[in-house]
Amino acid sequence: MAEKSKKPIAGSIEELKLLRGEAKKELAKEYDMIVIGAGCAGYSAAIYAARFNLSVLVIGKLRGGLITTTHLVENYPPLGSVSGPDMMDMFYEHIRMFEIPVLEDEVTDVNGKGVCWKVATKRHGEFVGKTVVFATGTEHKKLGVPGEKELANKGVSYCATCDAAFFKNKVVIMVGGSDSAAKEALLLSEHCKKVYIVYRGEAIRPEPVNGLLVEQRVKEGKIEIINKTNVVKINGEKVVASVTFDKPYKGSNEFKTDGVFIEIGGIPQSGLAKKIGVAINEKGEITIDREARTNVEGIYAAGDVCDTRFKQAITGAAEGVFAAFSAYSYLGGKKIVCT
Repeated sequence: MAEKSKKPIAGSIEELKLLRGEAKKELAKEYDMIVIGAGCAGYSAAIYAARFNLSVLVIGKLRGGLITTTHLVENYPPLGSVSGPDMMDMFYEHIRMFEIPVLEDEVTDVNGKGVCWKVATKRHGEFVGKTVVFATGTEHKKLGVPGEKELANKGVSYCATCDAAFFKNKVVIMVGGSDSAAKEALLLSEHCKKVYIVYRGEAIRPEPVNGLLVEQRVKEGKIEIINKTNVVKINGEKVVASVTFDKPYKGSNEFKTDGVFIEIGGIPQSGLAKKIGVAINEKGEITIDREARTNVEGIYAAGDVCDTRFKQAITGAAEGVFAAFSAYSYLGGKKIVCT
């Protein structure tokens, strides 16, 4: 006897796919929502948009976003302890369940007025979105000192997860005093002979749990902290050989090191949003309300690019959800024809 085909569970993704019919093989040119950015915030916005039965396209320069350069994420319930790349693989699998197209491409321009926003990309041409979510995140801030640019990828790095293994049993410095810098230093301490955290402030500012781990590594002699000190120059011909401090350390301004890791915050990628009139604060962050709306109708933002005080993967994901809900509410009942 032939087996009966299983009926999908009510309310499941499988039922939603069945109700929608077969997914289109080719990319459409017009969507209810275009999400710019493929990290936690962008993926969450897209998933919820799909559940609201909106057509959605995700475009991001780096699939998974900047969190893919994070060694461990331990504050995203209920995942426990997971690497940044593994976590974003889970997000991507969830995206695939909804058959949401994700383009690994750079958005070069956004223009429009009111509705029907044109989104131009470097390699895939132009798309039209009835709404747009900016989940563009940040890029690593540079020190801006002599030698930094010249020795990039020759001992200067902005990603311990990517490059720590190249410095096995070597001496490196980590510039920065944030929780992110502390976590990067902890990872480096697993590979390197010694890690020096160099911070311009009075004391580094890790989360309490990471602070305890740093203290333990200090006791073990794996980490040393140099506060109230700035790196003013990075020295070396073919590779990093030393750095110059703005004040003497143990009698000398020059400090020998095999590598310089820099974690001093990020620069919000808000330029395209600003171009279309979206309000930006003095830090370059997009201003949003409690439901991820900007001052421009039909334009939303989520994640690290926003003017929120506490920036975490989980808060960015939540903002993405609000962005999708706000777009859904905005589009509800409106007859918008773009092409």
